[in-house]
Amino acid sequence: ARAAAEALGRGLIRLQCYEGLDEAKALYEWDYAKQMLYTQLLRDAVAKEIAGAASLADAARAIAGSEASFFSEHFLIARPLLAALRSPAPVVLLVDEVDRADPEFEAFLLEVLSEMQVTIPELGTVRAAHPPLVLLTTNATREMTEALRRRCLHAFLDYPPPSREVAILKIALPGIEPRLAAQIVAFVGALRAMDLRKSPAISETIDWARALLLLGKRAITPEVARDTLGVLLKHQGDRGDAEAKLGALVRAAEQAGAGEPAT
Repeated sequence: ARAAAEALGRGLIRLQCYEGLDEAKALYEWDYAKQMLYTQLLRDAVAKEIAGAASLADAARAIAGSEASFFSEHFLIARPLLAALRSPAPVVLLVDEVDRADPEFEAFLLEVLSEMQVTIPELGTVRAAHPPLVLLTTNATREMTEALRRRCLHAFLDYPPPSREVAILKIALPGIEPRLAAQIVAFVGALRAMDLRKSPAISETIDWARALLLLGKRAITPEVARDTLGVLLKHQGDRGDAEAKLGALVRAAEQAGAGEPAT
């Protein structure tokens, strides 16, 4: 999403999904503290409005005529979805890890994706000034609803080939020795071939490489791998499985680094 925004010359707006995410956090909410402050500051004006009221019902009707003033743009807090639709310039909208949100939230997204608009009861329908480029990501922790799938183009991103992952390491960690980079990528690739609960992602490959550099390590040995496995594997069961095959994992790393220069 960041690369797309940079390539298109657009701003990036990100919505991080999580369990329990609702419209107030994704779309908009009213600034109730500000509304209360204005109510206090304008209490004399409110008193004048209801001065001639003969009953509570009459007073309520008199105030109701002014309530729209408190539900206006002045008190509206735009969250990521609304900010993307109202942006005066085209933007890229990243809805990250949509599968972590509840299915009900996906239903709410349908109006945004289908019509590029949202409805705010107090203000009406807000249509996109410039339809954003919307990117949704999912880690497949649960299946997306069919209604949401129909409105998306799907692209599956697999792990990169070893040569590309080595190149990524060299960009992320300039100066890393080619031999160590090749060993790291081969070790992580062998881990991914195992039946793990959570295989290491590219970000964890980079974190592990950074940790090895900080520790001053120039090669992967069984001791080094055992002491730093926690950077790659986040579940104890996965770590136990990896430690049982540590010898084979290290040998795969050594073979990959054999043809690379040390510096």
